[in-house]
Amino acid sequence: MRGVPWWGVISSAAAPVLLIGGWTVAAGLQPRFDPVADTVSALAAIGATDRWVMNLVFLLVGACYILTALALRPARTAGRLILIAGAAAGMMVAANPEHTGGFGSVPHFVWASIGLAGVTLWPAWACRRGPDVPWGLRPGPAAAAVAVQFALLVWFGAELILAAGQAGLAERAVGAVQATWPLAVVLSCRLSTRPAQEPVTALR
Repeated sequence: MRGVPWWGVISSAAAPVLLIGGWTVAAGLQPRFDPVADTVSALAAIGATDRWVMNLVFLLVGACYILTALALRPARTAGRLILIAGAAAGMMVAANPEHTGGFGSVPHFVWASIGLAGVTLWPAWACRRGPDVPWGLRPGPAAAAVAVQFALLVWFGAELILAAGQAGLAERAVGAVQATWPLAVVLSCRLSTRPAQEPVTALR
């Protein structure tokens, strides 16, 4: 089975660092921002302070996802394409910001929904069967990853609909898991393709 190149490890590791670090920096630049109640999109909304920071994060994280998908050669092509599509949609969020104070941008909502769906569902189409398949690409772990991310998405959607005051926390939980899972898959692929130690030949 083909392995994952070194640059795939870098891109997959960079995604969660850029995402979590980026929204932390962007939130610190806002004069009034509640990370528990306010969404990440509010950091890039029209009228937000230094909104370019979060927009740049959207673009960089999307690029990392795309590079990771290209590097995940052991995965099925369908899953890799879905991850690329989700990443591209996430990058389009930067070009379609919402307005300060909430939604108000239909394109923003559409692109954000497509991006979240793609980055959530790609493991289901990337998995393979067989004894030599890395654990991150096996059906069981892939299904568990999708289930956890979907449950977090339901929580996030419920927070938005009910205005329960924890939409920001729910969105950050979704984003952190979504950004971390590709790294886990890449590491499982790298570990499974390490060259086995050659057996010692007995002396005659």
